[in-house]
Amino acid sequence: MNNAPRNLCYVATVSASQSSAAFSRSSGFGSIWETGWDEPTGKLQGVKKLKKIIGNKKGIDTILAALLMVVIVVVASVMVYAWSTGLLGTLLVTPQTGKEAMNIENSAFNSVYNVTLDLRNTGSSSITLNSYYVKDSSGNQWSRLTWQTDAGGQHPAAIAPNALGIVYVSIGNGATGSGGQCGSSCTQTGSFPQFSTGFSYTIVVVTSRNNQFSFTVTK
Repeated sequence: MNNAPRNLCYVATVSASQSSAAFSRSSGFGSIWETGWDEPTGKLQGVKKLKKIIGNKKGIDTILAALLMVVIVVVASVMVYAWSTGLLGTLLVTPQTGKEAMNIENSAFNSVYNVTLDLRNTGSSSITLNSYYVKDSSGNQWSRLTWQTDAGGQHPAAIAPNALGIVYVSIGNGATGSGGQCGSSCTQTGSFPQFSTGFSYTIVVVTSRNNQFSFTVTK
């Protein structure tokens, strides 16, 4: 009797149909396959959606960064322009204190070329007059832009608050002091040779702060 040990190895043969059946979907995991998993790759569809959202966020960040760069460039350009034109320096100037205000108390014509104005400083700051304009009813004009510097200009250096300033306003290109004319320091626009009786005239005086005060006088 042959007592040799038997080889108890068994070879299991699985058919193709059995293999397919073994790895087919089970009834318990049907909902997972249908809603969450991608059959060919085994990845969640939700992961794909998340990646898509993250990708869009990066795109939005890029657009915002580009817009921010544009804003920075525009602001820098405006500042350079303002600096080059002196606007920035003007804005940084310390504002002057006090307020300028002025009223006329009296006027008197000395000749057909000259009128005296009594001007009261009703403001809180001293007033220095730099120039004046004299206009008739037709718009003709005499102007004196060097009132403070020319030798023939007669006006107070400064009018203190609540003080009365005596101001002489002249027209005419005749020799300075000749009948009260202002000579070459006055410029005529239109036809306005002299002051005429019965007519009204507008006199505008300009201060060193570039404030303008307008008065009407009648000869």
